[in-house]
Amino acid sequence: MIDRRFMLFVAASGLAALANFCSRIGLSHAMGYVPSIVLAYMVGMATAFLLNRAFVFKDADKPLVYQVFWFVTVNMLALLQTLLISLLFTHYVFPWLGMTSHPETIAHALGIAAPAVVSYFGHKHFTFKQTKEPRP
Repeated sequence: MIDRRFMLFVAASGLAALANFCSRIGLSHAMGYVPSIVLAYMVGMATAFLLNRAFVFKDADKPLVYQVFWFVTVNMLALLQTLLISLLFTHYVFPWLGMTSHPETIAHALGIAAPAVVSYFGHKHFTFKQTKEPRP
C-alpha cells in the first residue's frame, strides 16, 4: 500500500519537476544542453526543498542546516543520474532508434523521472529524518 507521505512527495516532486523541465527549455535558448540541465535542476531542487519541508516532511525535527546539507547531497546524486539518463538517451538510445523529434526534451523528461524513488527514501531517511517519535 502506498502511504500518504509518499503521495505528497510525488505531488511535490511533480511540481518541482515541472519547474525543472520548463526552466531547462527556457535556459536552453541561452546556453548548451548540459549547463541548462544543471541550472534547471537547481531551480527544481529549490522548489522541491521548499515544498517537501512545508508539506511532506513537516514533522522533521533536525536543524535546517542539517536538512539543507542532506537535501543537497541526495540531490547531487540524483543530478548525476538525471544527467546520465538524459545524455544516454540523447546520444545513444534515440539515435539508435532513429528518433529525431525533440530528443533532448524527451530525454530530459526521462532523466528527471529516473531518480524519484531513490530520492524519496534518501530524503525520508536522511534529509528529513525525525529524531523523536511523532506524537499520536
